Amino acid sequence: MPSSPLHEPVLTWYAAHARDLPWRRADVTPWGVLVSEVMLQQTPVARVAPAWEAWMRRWPTPTDLAADTAGEAVRQWGRLGYPRRALRLHAAATDCVGRFEGRVPDDYGALCSLPGVGDYTAAAVLAFAFGRRAVVLDTNVRRVLARAVAGQALPRPSLTRAERDLADSVVPDADDAGARWSVAVMELGALVCTATDPGCARCPVEASCAWQAAGAPAYDGPAHPVQRFAGTDRQVRGLLLGVLREAESPVPKAALDAVWDDAVQRERALDSLVADGLVDPLPDLRYALP
Repeated sequence: MPSSPLHEPVLTWYAAHARDLPWRRADVTPWGVLVSEVMLQQTPVARVAPAWEAWMRRWPTPTDLAADTAGEAVRQWGRLGYPRRALRLHAAATDCVGRFEGRVPDDYGALCSLPGVGDYTAAAVLAFAFGRRAVVLDTNVRRVLARAVAGQALPRPSLTRAERDLADSVVPDADDAGARWSVAVMELGALVCTATDPGCARCPVEASCAWQAAGAPAYDGPAHPVQRFAGTDRQVRGLLLGVLREAESPVPKAALDAVWDDAVQRERALDSLVADGLVDPLPDLRYALP
């Protein structure tokens, strides 16, 4: 593939502006990268950084986490949100121990076979942990490519095959350059080419941006879903888990009942936590982390 006009300016910009994130440091293991990628799903960097540091101090290898309980993983997860990710990380660690001699695999198919690891996470681990060429497509990368290459204000809500093919055509062929491109373009989307306030005057590819060349037209595609939190079952689930995380022993049902007035919604949220394996119901109407 010939070099893209985006490569040099984006990589040069990244060399000067990359954030010093703990999971990008030279001594971070593939396990550390995998933990960071799972934590960063739908969670801001500022919230993830201290949680990642604490997690890696406690469980620096898959073997360390697999030797502990899933309930402790949920407890340590704290308030990062979407706590099923903690269970999946515990299950992935167990798989790494049972199937890969305690290591995070360096093969795309093997990575995708780990619980909770899909296409994006597998590609990110290949690129950021193993320095491989991979098509890493998070929301930031998709937005940069939609604007700079496709001339659109935003990508469509769902990833299309054409969009993936476009992204693949832009990734440099060599492993080292491809891996660095993946992190650089992601950082550009996170810091400059943002969804609501694109900093075009600070963008290293403004002069060659297809969206700017088209006059920065407004997005005219399907609406992007907006997630709310207040009053949802997600909020109630979080409150219930908060009680269990802070308790050193199983808690009575009454302690959970006190966190939310709407009994129907509260019971629905509690039932879903039990169904997801995040909460264990015990005799005498007591509940605990798994």
